[in-house]
Amino acid sequence: MKPSILLTTLNAKYIHLNLAIRILYDLNKDRCDLHWKEFVIKNDAEEVARYCKDFDVVCFSCYIWNITPTLEVCAAIKRLSPDTRILLGGPEVSYEWEPVIARDDVDYIITGEGEIPFEKFAAHYPAVEAVPNLIYKKDGSIHFNKQNVQFDISLLENRNPYQYDPQEDLSNKVSYIETSRGCPYKCEFCLASLDNKVRYLPMQTIKDNLLYLMQHGRTIKFLDRTFNVKKDFTLELFQFILDHHRPDNVFQFEITADIVHPDIIRFIQEKVPKGLFRFEIGIQTVNQESNRAVSRKQNFEKTSSVIKQLDNRIEMHLDLIVGLPLEYRDDLKYSFEETFKLYPPELQLGFLKFLKGTPVREKYEQYGYVFDPDPPYQIIRSNFLSEAELQAITRMEDALEIYWNKKRAYYTLQYVAENYSIFDFLSGLGQLFHQESDTHKHTLKDVYHILYQYAAMTYRDAFLMQLIAIDYYTYYKVKPQDLYTMEVDKHTRSGLYTSLQLNHHKYRFAIIPSVYDFDTWQQHRQFSKSQDFSIIRYDGNNKGTILAPLLTA
Repeated sequence: MKPSILLTTLNAKYIHLNLAIRILYDLNKDRCDLHWKEFVIKNDAEEVARYCKDFDVVCFSCYIWNITPTLEVCAAIKRLSPDTRILLGGPEVSYEWEPVIARDDVDYIITGEGEIPFEKFAAHYPAVEAVPNLIYKKDGSIHFNKQNVQFDISLLENRNPYQYDPQEDLSNKVSYIETSRGCPYKCEFCLASLDNKVRYLPMQTIKDNLLYLMQHGRTIKFLDRTFNVKKDFTLELFQFILDHHRPDNVFQFEITADIVHPDIIRFIQEKVPKGLFRFEIGIQTVNQESNRAVSRKQNFEKTSSVIKQLDNRIEMHLDLIVGLPLEYRDDLKYSFEETFKLYPPELQLGFLKFLKGTPVREKYEQYGYVFDPDPPYQIIRSNFLSEAELQAITRMEDALEIYWNKKRAYYTLQYVAENYSIFDFLSGLGQLFHQESDTHKHTLKDVYHILYQYAAMTYRDAFLMQLIAIDYYTYYKVKPQDLYTMEVDKHTRSGLYTSLQLNHHKYRFAIIPSVYDFDTWQQHRQFSKSQDFSIIRYDGNNKGTILAPLLTA
């Protein structure tokens, strides 16, 4: 009787899908009694264990975000079914695995790429001694059958790992696709830097699987670390997407901006409709000394130029890392402000993490790094940033997320970036937010109350207060409460309804006195005095719309 084996994982969110277990299932479903099932990290450990306990072997795909709850599930499975064997694989257990295999509730670990080891494991279990890159226990000892094996990804030809999903499920989730493995760069904080040989899947298989996901899914994210390494490859897939995508499809790519070929820029400008592509670009730092310290190359001028050339077509998600070697607070401030002025729809300020297997973790003592020993192994302090500085930056990052990434202060923060220090503004705002509210539990009223309060206390700038009002009123779909009596009085409002012929029976309006001409500033970044009003119209279905050009009473 063939052993029953379960491939499973705990995803970060319900909308995410795990490509690895689907590939392993597709390759090995005929070798044993193989099953697959996904959970999320918020699932109760006992509930997950009850599902898993009746299998002979349960195999978990492990990552930095799920290793802690995964080990909780492993312990729960062993309490319910001591004879069930547990195998772990994935990047989080491929390095420094000794404490994990020492646990009583873990029986096997596969390190590195899983296709070849898992095939041998599934075909020969329980005889596992010859399985490459398998760590196992026998006669009270731990054994590691370390071998230099690499999967030939051409063997994925004509295979669709998503064919086993109910088609209706794909439309509600983020589907992941890989066209290549490996990364040509050697950034020392990234696990991808350990495999510098880029290997491509067969093009026809990529297209077949991509077409399947376009037909049945919605958001498709490419897992390639640098999608645009090869110009012709990039253009061929871009054209394929344009030829076959559905109206609600969205495609996300990780790209390296300073190597984007002019032909790709031209193609996007001429052919790609706005909103179809999202580019995730890891700027990480503008400081060239920091880049060199982690074996990273980047031309920020070229990166900025490419972003500016494409931001009218592509939604940009930019990343910075706090805590890189040789980057002090002032250096970080410069990197942040230069990057923020590119005004990406999303700017992620991540903190350096010392991932197992990465060179930056192996050399941590060189720069006086102290980091959390538990996942996600985040920086605590270094020779360049103290704990107090990192705590303050954490609060600044909270403010960035609340006000910029969630688009609650779009006009306000652009104005601040043009006229003040956006780093200092968000730092002070984050500190006040921490004192006045909870960054995880707060109301929209809290968000705007704290913003207004901070600006009023810190800056003598009437236009800044006007922009806060505009951000507040344009965030809502229905006319919100008048905070701080920003609006004109009833008598003035009534007169404007008549003189400006505002249809207040069909729409609702917020009318705010203007200090400067908002339209002139928005278009030309110039100031001109205004005796007019900012008028925001609500139709109940869309967020408040600014009537432009501004109307004169």
